[in-house]
Amino acid sequence: MTAAAQSDGLPRTGRLAIIAGSGKLPLFLAEAARAAGEDPFVLRLKNEADDIWQGFENAVIGVGDMAGLSALFRQHDIRRVVMSGAVKRRPAFGEIRVNLKFLLKLPMALKTLMAGGDDAVLRMVIALIEAQGCEVLGAHEILPGLLATVGPLGAVSPDGDDERDIEKAAEAAEALGRLDVGQGAVAVGGRIVALEGVEGTDAMLARVEGLRAEGRISRRRRGVLVKLCKPQQDLRADLPTIGVSTVENAKAAGLAGIAVEAGRALVVEREAMIAAANAAGLFVVGLDRSRKE
Repeated sequence: MTAAAQSDGLPRTGRLAIIAGSGKLPLFLAEAARAAGEDPFVLRLKNEADDIWQGFENAVIGVGDMAGLSALFRQHDIRRVVMSGAVKRRPAFGEIRVNLKFLLKLPMALKTLMAGGDDAVLRMVIALIEAQGCEVLGAHEILPGLLATVGPLGAVSPDGDDERDIEKAAEAAEALGRLDVGQGAVAVGGRIVALEGVEGTDAMLARVEGLRAEGRISRRRRGVLVKLCKPQQDLRADLPTIGVSTVENAKAAGLAGIAVEAGRALVVEREAMIAAANAAGLFVVGLDRSRKE
C-alpha cells in the first residue's frame, strides 16, 4: 500500500467493497479508492447496477440476498463497505435470503421494508451490514471532493426572486425530509409546485415540465429546485446528488437554477455539470445551512 493511501485518514482493516446501484457514482468511488491504493471489490445489485465494471473485480448480488452478501464478505475478506448509486425498487418477499445472523433481525427488516421510508430502510441495511462485522462508510469519506461547496458553482448566480424561491423550496424540502419521503422541492414565484416522492428527482422535474406545457405553471416565472439532506438522515447513504442530467432536466422544466446543501450533497461530473449549467444560463449553488441547525 502506498504512503499516500495510508495517510488519507481512512481505516485500513480488510478489503473495501462498493455496493453499486445505478448511475456513475459507484464507478467514481471505485476509481477514487483505487487511486488511493485500495483494491475495491464491487457488489453489483442485480437489475440495478449499470454494466460499467470492466477492470474491477465484481459480483452480482440480489437486492434482498443478505446471505449471499455475507458469504461474499467472508470470501473476499471485506471489512469496509460503501453504498452508492440509485436503487429503484425494494426486494419482494421471495427474494429475501438470510443467514443465522440475519434471522433474528428478519421481523424488524420485513416491517421496515413494508412500511418504512427510504431513510429508515437504509438505516436498517446499514445495521444488517454492521451485524456482519463490517464498517459502513459514506461516499464523501472516500471521495470528499464530490461534496458541494458554499456559493455559486458556475458563472450564474441567483437573483432576489430566485433567493426567495430557494428559501421557500428549502422549507418544503426540509419538511418533506422529516416525513422520510423525499429530498427535493420546486418553488416557482414563491409557490411550491412539486415535491419529490419515490419517483425521484428526474421524474419530479418531468412533472414540472408537463405542468408548464399545460399552462398550470406560469411561463414568466422560472423557479428553482432545492435538494436537501433529510434532517434525520444517516450521511453514510443516499446523500442528495446532482449532475449533468439534473441540469438538463431543470432546463427542460424551465427553472432558473438548482440549490443543494453545501457539505451534505454530492456533485458528480462537476466540470461537465458546471459547463452545462453555464451554457443553459442556470445557476447551481451550495447553501450554507449551518445556521439552521
